[in-house]
Amino acid sequence: MSIGDGDTLRLRQAGRLLTVRLACIDAPELTQRPWGPLARHYLQERLPLGSVVTLQRKAVDRYGRLVAEVIGELNIGLVMVEDGKAFAYRRYLSGCDAQDYLEAEHRASRRRYGVWQVNGGITRPWDFRHRRRQAGL
Repeated sequence: MSIGDGDTLRLRQAGRLLTVRLACIDAPELTQRPWGPLARHYLQERLPLGSVVTLQRKAVDRYGRLVAEVIGELNIGLVMVEDGKAFAYRRYLSGCDAQDYLEAEHRASRRRYGVWQVNGGITRPWDFRHRRRQAGL
């Protein structure tokens, strides 16, 4: 298993390499320093090499990645939101337990965990990507 960023990982399933985008969440981009690298590191710690996970498949995205909830000891996406390492991805919460993700995000913001250390939270990753596209980056 390898971690691409805070919401993407690569794992081996039935002898083939599979890229998985964590469903229901959006983690800061790696260029959103320090938050993106912190989210990636957190995911690496929570899912160390050799971790056994279960995938709850949701879709395949436009990049050909499997979009799934990844369950190890816990639902890793939900834990990332709870600990302030990612946001509930409202645009893609259908098929997920939206209430669980939104409540986890609310708890993280109330406790000022991770991305919520900044008043109101950092720039949301989807807004960050949109601004970069508009700027031609």
